[in-house]
Amino acid sequence: MKFALILIGLILLILVWLVVDFRLGRRKHLSIARQTETAILHGNFDIFTHGKELFLDYFNEIRQAKKHIHVLFYIVKNDEFGQEFLSLLKEKARQGVEIRLLVDRLGSWKIKKAMIKGLREAGIHFAFSNHIKLPYLFYSSQVRNHRKISIIDGKIGYLGGFNIGKEYIDQDPKLSPWRDYHLKITGESVDFLQSEFFIDWKEYAGEDLQGSHMFFPELPKGAVRHQFVPTEAGQLEDLFIRLLNKAAISITIGAPYFIPSRRIFSELLEAARRGVSITILVPYTSDHILVQEASYRFLRRLLSEGAEVFQYKNGFYHAKTIVIDDKVCDIGTANFDKRSLFLNKEINCYLYDPAFIARLREVLQKDIADSEPLSLASLNKGSFFRSVKEGIAGAVAYFL
Repeated sequence: MKFALILIGLILLILVWLVVDFRLGRRKHLSIARQTETAILHGNFDIFTHGKELFLDYFNEIRQAKKHIHVLFYIVKNDEFGQEFLSLLKEKARQGVEIRLLVDRLGSWKIKKAMIKGLREAGIHFAFSNHIKLPYLFYSSQVRNHRKISIIDGKIGYLGGFNIGKEYIDQDPKLSPWRDYHLKITGESVDFLQSEFFIDWKEYAGEDLQGSHMFFPELPKGAVRHQFVPTEAGQLEDLFIRLLNKAAISITIGAPYFIPSRRIFSELLEAARRGVSITILVPYTSDHILVQEASYRFLRRLLSEGAEVFQYKNGFYHAKTIVIDDKVCDIGTANFDKRSLFLNKEINCYLYDPAFIARLREVLQKDIADSEPLSLASLNKGSFFRSVKEGIAGAVAYFL
């Protein structure tokens, strides 16, 4: 009996510590988070939806680099594909190309000390972002750098949903083929991606490169109107609400995890009630525990309001996009979930070009054709096990 009381007391103490740690850590983060949104920029864009095609192009551009390569990924895995990527960077470093590699401390936890030593011996500048640190151990463990950007010679940028690992090139049987959206960017806005990388690099590597003109060549304007929006600490919620509020005809959301905040969900319901057509595209197969169950209560309500929901069946759907009235589309690193909304560092690109949006629409139509509709009847079909999972998912949805 005494042992049980001690155990209960210990569990309660841990729970209190977690709550206090999280709230104080979040308050601190909110006090220091900067908010940036570019003016309208003009660049040129390609979109990749398949990992093998993306990385063929990406590796080719790395091989042609002459001066510097700056890379930020959430995940770099220690598998065969990860080793190929790191070996290519080491090869370029030995050729005299200046390389900086920044990866998230937890997302890339499989990068071990011996690997880092090998990278540095080859001449690569390496750093982890978002370490778990005092005084807010729990909060800092939850705040991840989820951005995926690369800048090559200050002239070519990449931004999107792909990371470095075998699943992203269709070598995981459960999740193949992997479907994602990743942008290749040229033109004046590459300067902003370079600057954003340097902001994170200074914070985690301690090296300030913003004033180095060698990294910011003069770049021409391109044809596509767009802007970049980096976010953290809850900034994304207001941006998504502002985007959804503009809808008069249609909203299309592609997301691997559909767990909106209360305010965003209210905005979606209001859009449905004013006659906006809403289409949601999500995976049929999940890559994380409970994320599907966490989405069901939102999808039920949207279906009852007349929205269409499709589950992608031709592999795993990991793309992150929002299209509003064929006037603006959002592609980036942020998921449509509470972790991206309130915890992660993200960066998204808003594009305002009719030709590019039409191209993205074709991609979305193909993905919808490779999906099956989700019905309200199937979601309402009784299942005790699913109900239990939904209850658990609802309780921890903030951290999924």
